[in-house]
Amino acid sequence: MANGGQVDNKLIQTFHKSFVQVQSILDQNRMLINEINQNHESRVPDNLTRNVSLIRELNNNIRRVVGLYADLSASFARTMDASSEGDSSGTLRSSEGAGRAGQKRVRPG
Repeated sequence: MANGGQVDNKLIQTFHKSFVQVQSILDQNRMLINEINQNHESRVPDNLTRNVSLIRELNNNIRRVVGLYADLSASFARTMDASSEGDSSGTLRSSEGAGRAGQKRVRPG
């Protein structure tokens, strides 16, 4: 398979890009959580009100991380399927949103 190295290189580039994005969001979440905790401990009404928007932002960031991991998983699966078939065309389009269907988890209780 002559294009195996090319597929591996594209896969590594895609993984690296996604992991950099995830790490950036997780760093932002750490700062949000720290601010939320400080506001909560202060018990100042304005700070507690601000926490509502901070928690929404945190939740949106978590959704973005889940989406990035879903895209990564789908990209990896497509790459593995293509490499087993000997065809690497179109295997790394993470913007397709594949892998997101049915990702909502049901919580027990």
